[in-house]
Amino acid sequence: MPLRTTFRNAARLAGAALAASAIAAGPAVAADPVNSHPLKDPHYGDVLFHFYQEHYFTSITRLMVSQHFKRVDHHVDEAELLRGGMLLSYGLHREAGDIFAGLIEKGAEPPVRDRAWFFLAKIRYQRGFLAAAEDALGRIENHLPPELENERVLLKASLLMARADYAAAAAVLKGVTGKTGAGPYARYNLGVALIKNGDIAGGFAFLDALGTAATPAVVVGQENPATEEFRSLRDQANVALGFTALQYNNPSAARIYLERVRLDGMHSNKALLGFGWAAAALKQPDQALAPWTELAQRDPSDSAVLEARIAVPYAYAELKAFGPALDGYNEAIAAFERERVGLDESIAAIRAGKLVDGLLERNPGEEMGWFWNIRELPDMPHVGHLAPVLAQHQFQEAFKNLRDLRFLSKNLAQWQDNIGVFSDMLANRRQAFAERLPDIRKRAGAGASGLGALKQQADALATDVARVEADADAAALADARQRDMLARLARARATLATMGDTPEADAARARYRLVSGALTWQLAQEFAQRLWDAKKSLQTIRAALADAVRSDAALAQAQHDEPLRFDAFAARIAELDPRIKALIPRVAALGQEQQQAVQELAVAELERQKERLAAYTVQARFAVAQLYDHAAQKETGHAPKP
Repeated sequence: MPLRTTFRNAARLAGAALAASAIAAGPAVAADPVNSHPLKDPHYGDVLFHFYQEHYFTSITRLMVSQHFKRVDHHVDEAELLRGGMLLSYGLHREAGDIFAGLIEKGAEPPVRDRAWFFLAKIRYQRGFLAAAEDALGRIENHLPPELENERVLLKASLLMARADYAAAAAVLKGVTGKTGAGPYARYNLGVALIKNGDIAGGFAFLDALGTAATPAVVVGQENPATEEFRSLRDQANVALGFTALQYNNPSAARIYLERVRLDGMHSNKALLGFGWAAAALKQPDQALAPWTELAQRDPSDSAVLEARIAVPYAYAELKAFGPALDGYNEAIAAFERERVGLDESIAAIRAGKLVDGLLERNPGEEMGWFWNIRELPDMPHVGHLAPVLAQHQFQEAFKNLRDLRFLSKNLAQWQDNIGVFSDMLANRRQAFAERLPDIRKRAGAGASGLGALKQQADALATDVARVEADADAAALADARQRDMLARLARARATLATMGDTPEADAARARYRLVSGALTWQLAQEFAQRLWDAKKSLQTIRAALADAVRSDAALAQAQHDEPLRFDAFAARIAELDPRIKALIPRVAALGQEQQQAVQELAVAELERQKERLAAYTVQARFAVAQLYDHAAQKETGHAPKP
């Protein structure tokens, strides 16, 4: 039967299951700006605010502006590391590499250098530049924080596995898994590396331990993405164990491993397919029917489901139930034809732009960035066909680039509108300045002459205060009441001088001396305080006069500088306008090219599905022919050919 060839192909899925495990370092992320130094520059704090709000485009543009105007002098290296990390998040690894190399050449602190090389290695690995990633990873010393050190070891092991150096990868991972709190990815990859290196028993031990591990505790009423991630990894470990056991002709063990996989997980289809082939290998086709029948009813966009469509009638044929087998093969052929037509419709919709436009419309985002994900599927003729397309790392990367280009296109269009607004604003400011300038100049001239008179008055006051202090002239600092009394005493003294030596005149002179002495004593007592107050007031006057002089100078400078500022703004607007106009068609053209590339990636995946359909259809037709041949031989009484 040709289905035995299918069984052998299914056993080879073990290699695919293991190969997928090599990429366990996780997605590249922007450099974390958190550090132990206090925040000293407010502009850097503004950058971090937008960074933690996941507004990465706003964050990096404000950071670059602040760096240009030297507003982050207290965080120079950290700001540069953050900029390099955000450039990495956009896939600009060459530009980020230049930044990190610059940090190293200028003698940045070792922790900054190590973090720079780590993130550069990670994004290079993510982009498939394995040799460059190894070069960056080899430049890391020993200054990474613990969480990044664990990721560094996993990344190093993944790079070794990518070039099939499984012995070295296993040696690296053994050093991690021996430590307390080693993550499940390290144990998983170690099991894979050991199996790939020929240590089947050792690799099985690690994967089996992971495949039977308990799920981490879940907080009631709260979703825990890490828990679901662990369950998926556990399912993947059991699938890898099952198919590897099939590959090494141990179907009994394969069934044990595959039974652990959840029926509703992302690896359930492959597990159901493998469980059926394990039963078939044990000559128990009746036991294979249950998982294959369940699998055959699922979404046909999965190749495992397509294979189950012909595996079910194969099981019936093995049970000598040739009628159901024939019906099953014919139904599979019809289903394959419907699926082919559906794939053609999906391909036509993709080439018409419905996939790209629908994804962008249903998954809006405020800004461009690495961390944006597809959450809503577009309205397509057959949405199920998108699952293997969207699962491709290459498609995800290409689509993120397309989305970023669309964002840049909108951003440039907005700036083009803003350029016109800025030109109008500048024209209004020029007009207002020209209208107010005559009045300003008039007031400035009057103020300049007034300031001269005030300065003369202040100098005269200073001279008077100095004289009063030198002569101890308390009467000069008398208040209004005391000055009135001094005037009255002066008049009384003149009157007494004209009076004779009478008893009444002598009594008046005695009262005069008493009052004059009391006033003189009072003035002497208050002289020190009043002299201090006078000096203080004089200082206040001089400070106010200095402020007025500075304001007058600033006003005069502003009259000179403001037109120059207008000219500088006009020059910047004139420079930006053609640059924006030149960038808009370039970005639009790149967007069209990228959209075409994204659509071709999706179409290529659907074409591969059509090829699988064609192969399965050929197998089904060949099996139908064999069944008819068997029936014809039975009718003629001839024994069937072996």
